[in-house]
Amino acid sequence: MKQSLQLKIGQSLTMTPQLQQAIRLLQLSTLELQTEIQNALDNNPLLEVAEDEDSETSDSPSDEPKPSEIEFSASETDSTSSDEIQADSEWSSDIPDELATDSQWDDTYQNGSSTNASRDDDWMPGDNDSLEETLKDHLSWQLNLTKMSEIDRVIAEMMIDAIDLDGYLSTDCGDILLQCQEQFPDEFMEVELDEVEAVLHRLQQFDPAGVAARSLDECLRIQLKQLPADTPFRPEALRLCHDYLALLGNRDYKSIMRRMRIKEDKLQSVIELIQSLNPRPGTSVVESASEYVIPDVIVRKIKGDWVVSLNNEVSPELRINQQYANLIKRADTSAQNQYLRDNLQEARWFLKSLQSRNETLLKVASQIVFRQTDFLDFGDEAMQPLVLHDIAEAVEMHESTISRVTTQKYMHTPRGVFELKYFFSSHVSTSDGGAASSTAIRAVIKKMIADEDTRKPLSDSKIAKILEDQGVNVARRTIAKYREVLGIPPSNERKRLV
Repeated sequence: MKQSLQLKIGQSLTMTPQLQQAIRLLQLSTLELQTEIQNALDNNPLLEVAEDEDSETSDSPSDEPKPSEIEFSASETDSTSSDEIQADSEWSSDIPDELATDSQWDDTYQNGSSTNASRDDDWMPGDNDSLEETLKDHLSWQLNLTKMSEIDRVIAEMMIDAIDLDGYLSTDCGDILLQCQEQFPDEFMEVELDEVEAVLHRLQQFDPAGVAARSLDECLRIQLKQLPADTPFRPEALRLCHDYLALLGNRDYKSIMRRMRIKEDKLQSVIELIQSLNPRPGTSVVESASEYVIPDVIVRKIKGDWVVSLNNEVSPELRINQQYANLIKRADTSAQNQYLRDNLQEARWFLKSLQSRNETLLKVASQIVFRQTDFLDFGDEAMQPLVLHDIAEAVEMHESTISRVTTQKYMHTPRGVFELKYFFSSHVSTSDGGAASSTAIRAVIKKMIADEDTRKPLSDSKIAKILEDQGVNVARRTIAKYREVLGIPPSNERKRLV
């Protein structure tokens, strides 16, 4: 193959570093943006937070030197005032001339102000926060307070390790015995399964009630047995959990009443007692940490109009440090001057990208509020169908840009805090040729199920027929999908006695 040189002319689209930075800032969430701004402040000396310092500068005299401008010399230290010398002599007189070899400085001389200052300097937010207690720690603490033999304690520790986050024992007693025999063959050679089960019954008396159960019916029965003996309907609840829990799960109340020979009102009281129990006792010890959302946009209704504004608390106001910027010389080619030039250019790019992000976010949020005014006035049922293409045409941007803006960005409204993507939904055709939002249809379904007769709950086909009568054509499979999204069980599981 012969090698040759060829000259071609073509066009290609390349992304400049400025454009890459603008796109990256556009898709950052609130917390990520705060981290990015802090990194920029730490790495670029030309960036600073804009603060109102007029009041501070007006109070102090102009001829007073700043702390950074004060210089000390040997002559100044020699001309120390007599008052300072007297103070030093009084300070040194408190210290004895001879000290024991094993003495500590803090034992002899304690300076309260310095101790408090160091304590304040070393303290960080969150130092006093206690560590989150796990279920294993809670059970191990109770085990240490329980009197047991060494063999039983080893078995109990094995069981605690096998308890999941919901509080159930995930390993069979026989497997626990085999594990103990493998690790300690001499000590557990004569241990039988009955002793392992006895240790399990001991653990089942620990807090929280129902812990270390092997099944749901055992968990409920443990909690019922720990109730006072005179608790109303306690024997019936124990029998129901032991023999007919599967029928209760299938809402087969007629079979339960026939087999237990009880009436409907009594069965309702028994079910209410069972529903007061905790089917996942482990969750009462380990609580999930709260997650807070900082809104990027705030929507308020002022004089009858919805007004959109950016949340100024999300990021601080930045500016160029003029003191460093004035040090840049045009004709200077030194390394220090070039360093300041590069950081000044990066600071300008960062500020411009940050401003572009805020302007784009405000444009998109304003268009969303303009198109979803009915939702803000009347709720979810008035949500209008909206897609990314509609907003992209209104603000004259690409759909990918709209997708970046609406991802992990939140809007605070009088109806709550919503992600911007919440306002986008597919449309369903109506009988009059219009369109209805899927979010509005889900809200209607949720309201219909909330108002239904619990004795005869609405099926998916019945809900589809009601919506069809209202002019919304929705298939039964679509109703089932919307119902699953809302976390609503099917009709056979929603059936109640009253």
